[in-house]
Amino acid sequence: MDWVWEIYREYIEKIGEAPRGSALDEEKQFSQFLEILRHSTVTVLVQEPWQNTVRFKGLARYPVPAATALLNDPPVFLAARFGGGKFKLNFHHGWHFVGTRNFHVPGEPRWQNLPEIEL
Repeated sequence: MDWVWEIYREYIEKIGEAPRGSALDEEKQFSQFLEILRHSTVTVLVQEPWQNTVRFKGLARYPVPAATALLNDPPVFLAARFGGGKFKLNFHHGWHFVGTRNFHVPGEPRWQNLPEIEL
């Protein structure tokens, strides 16, 4: 899950509870990271052709605490659940966008007939 920490690190530094002009130490940052994860969501989107361009279709949204399998091995989870495609994982803490990570998963797409979630 180191890759998730890298996404959240900058966000933690921005909202961290350090006195003005100083930085949180690594241990406090990681502690805040774990607390914030408890209140975060991850949204799975997939790139699909649309007219003469592409768009991102929302496939699923999970509370981060319930998405352990996805966070531990995203390509395996995505392939098993949705098949192949160009996926985007968007992380939010409440209404705040934290960051995103893209994954290209080989294989036949099985997501095309799935309903789109409301974003």
